Amino acid sequence: MDNQRLLIWAIFAFLAWITYQTWVQEYGPKPVAPVAEQAAEDISAPGTPAGEDELPAISDVPRADALPSSPGVTGETAAMTGAPTITVSTDVFDIVISTTGGTLQGATLKAYPVAKDQPDTLVRLLGTDGREYGLIESGVRATGGAAEATHLASFETARRSYELGGADELVVPLTWQDESGVTVEKRYRFTRGSYAVGLEQIVTNGSATPWRGAEYVRIKGRSIEMERSMFDVDTYSFVGPIVYDGDKSTKLKHDDLIEDGKFEFSSPAGWVGSIQHHFLRAAVPTSGVDYKFDVQATGDIATSSAIRRSLVTISPGATETFATTLFIGPKLQEQLEQIDETLKLTVDYGWLTIISQPLFWLLSFVYGFAQNWGVAIIVVTFLIKLAFYKLTESSGRSMAKMRQIQPRMKALQDRYKDDKQALSQAMMDLYKREKVNPAAGCLPILIQMPFFLAFYWVLLESVEMRQAPFALWITDLSTRDPYFILPLIMGAAMFGQQKLNPAPADPVQAKVMQIMPIMFTVFFAFFPSGLVLYWVTNTLLSIAQQWKINRVVEAESKAHKAKSSGKKTS
Repeated sequence: MDNQRLLIWAIFAFLAWITYQTWVQEYGPKPVAPVAEQAAEDISAPGTPAGEDELPAISDVPRADALPSSPGVTGETAAMTGAPTITVSTDVFDIVISTTGGTLQGATLKAYPVAKDQPDTLVRLLGTDGREYGLIESGVRATGGAAEATHLASFETARRSYELGGADELVVPLTWQDESGVTVEKRYRFTRGSYAVGLEQIVTNGSATPWRGAEYVRIKGRSIEMERSMFDVDTYSFVGPIVYDGDKSTKLKHDDLIEDGKFEFSSPAGWVGSIQHHFLRAAVPTSGVDYKFDVQATGDIATSSAIRRSLVTISPGATETFATTLFIGPKLQEQLEQIDETLKLTVDYGWLTIISQPLFWLLSFVYGFAQNWGVAIIVVTFLIKLAFYKLTESSGRSMAKMRQIQPRMKALQDRYKDDKQALSQAMMDLYKREKVNPAAGCLPILIQMPFFLAFYWVLLESVEMRQAPFALWITDLSTRDPYFILPLIMGAAMFGQQKLNPAPADPVQAKVMQIMPIMFTVFFAFFPSGLVLYWVTNTLLSIAQQWKINRVVEAESKAHKAKSSGKKTS
């Protein structure tokens, strides 16, 4: 009885925990923006006159608040969209580059349709208007009124179309030159199979005086508050800016940016990005060089900037290269780690990362052999079950013994039905005599809970499993079963599992346990089918394990009775 009560409370505690997690996502404490330290060669604040050792504020070219709240072909966007463009086609995406500033204004991912049933409608991560609005701007600034090529400068290009073809690398150059002799060449470097884009801004000082300045990169994208539901993978994910300050990553909510204003920090190991479910746009500056980062929002648009703080002096006739790595694509963890180990923090597994990250690694390892994520889930579930077999075996033996002594427990309840204290003492004596732990049955589900939640986040956040098929009617493991067949199988399996375990002596608890498979079937009907597959596999393995244990315990009991009977006869 105590065993079943603990089990029920454990399940309800689990449901309460999920509710709490959702509440924290919505109403948890807001991040506090760290105050950027002032350096000797800092970039001045808006409105501050630029001196010889200061750059004009980047937000003045143009101001971030000049961007319309609803992206359209007006102002700065009009200047860019009206300019000639360069199209770039690689094996993974199609890119559009504006000759105004060399701005990346279009990116379509070739291997990622918006929906499984719309294979020709591809995910767009950059665009000049609409829901897919997003830009990656870059430029160089200078002090003392020297020539500078901002994201509003007009660049020249030898070709209007580039294609990777059979090559492993493609370089797309754009050039800008001032009358003083200062030249800026902007090079975009694309690599086969990679969503990383190398950006080099090469400044050649052909003037008669030293040039002093630095580069910047900024990302513009939508930042919106969404009605979030943990049962809908398309609405539960965050949409907006994310930053890494050299210590931790922070997702910046749109309302917080509107209320608190600009978020700023300085770091030699930071980066900025804009995320949406499964996809990322990021700018990772050169590591070891101090940059000032800021994020601000106007309307439903957030602008994230990375601006070099340490100015560079280029002597007449000399050249300096400013390098930044951009990422525009799915959050493939292997590729993110190749750019920067911390960039995989954009894949947010929450506080269960300590379990989810190794679990994803193990799933990926198994997938390398199976080439099917559903099969990988089944194999990993079996490995988890095997790892905890000894721990759950003792629990299973207690459950089997509880099942055997149920008639004696019922007899005690009938004998002491009017004396609860005597019943409790008699039950404890029985447990002690038979070496049974009534709470042991809770252990398996307590072990499963962290892995269940870790699996949930892996399926929700890992783009590798997005639209991944399993078999038959399961064509997408990251979404719910379209015909609810797996949840029904799971409910039937849970019902069968109950038949192997001792029934609660309390009639109320017995009814609750009978309803439990129905409750879980309804509850799991809206979870990703990959998660239900894990639970079904785990339940079936638990049934097999308990069935074997029950048979072993029954055989041991018969042998013990036969031995005792033989002793009495002699």
